[in-house]
Formats: sequence, structure tokens, C-alpha cells
Amino acid sequence: MAVTFERAAPVLPVRDVGAALAHYRKLGFEAHAYDEQGPEGPIYGFLSWGPVQLHLALFRELDPEKNTSASYIYVDDADALHEAWRKAAPGGRLAAVTDTPYRLREFAHVDPDGNLLRVGSPLEER
Repeated sequence: MAVTFERAAPVLPVRDVGAALAHYRKLGFEAHAYDEQGPEGPIYGFLSWGPVQLHLALFRELDPEKNTSASYIYVDDADALHEAWRKAAPGGRLAAVTDTPYRLREFAHVDPDGNLLRVGSPLEER
């Protein structure tokens, strides 16, 4: 079978799409809601930053402590992005940047809904 994958967009569950869109805007993502809204606000959202896309889906019963959703985002400078996100102070949890044994400079951000974003860039050769 000759099928070419073109892109992927992980779908992250959130308790409030409007609040999640605001959270990710603070981080620097372009964020907008799907046009169709439910009685309590948007039911779906779209995030983008260059070629990276994430989607947000309303899941009111979500327990952030039990959420296992995760995405990995490769960037060219994990330290610079970590500093920008630290200054933005959007809420959630932001872990320190560390060097990994698998040759990445990496950090993690957990949003208020418990979604994990791991972010990494290649370690420079020493």
C-alpha cells in the first residue's frame, strides 16, 4: 500500500475549550474555536505554531489527575521556548530543562487539564 502521511494533529481533551484556548494563546500558539458552539461555549478548538497542530476537544468529565494525553514537540531551541513559557506564566506545570541520555535538551509542560507536552531540541555536539 502506497499511502503518504501528510501530518498529524493530536487531540487533547479539555474541560473548557475557551479556557484552554486562552491558556495556549499565552504560550504563543495561534488558537481558535471551531465555529459550531454548544450552549456553554466552544466544543472544539485548533492550535497551531508553524507546522505543529494540536486540537482541543471538550470532555467535561475529564479528571486532570488521571489524564494520560501527551504530545512531543520538536523545536530548534528548547531553552528559549522554556524561558518564553516561564515568563508567560500561563498556569499548569512547567518542568526544568534537562539534557537527556538520548541526546535531546528537553522540558515538559502539563496544562491545567493534565495534558502533557514534552518539548525537545537536539543537543549540540560537544
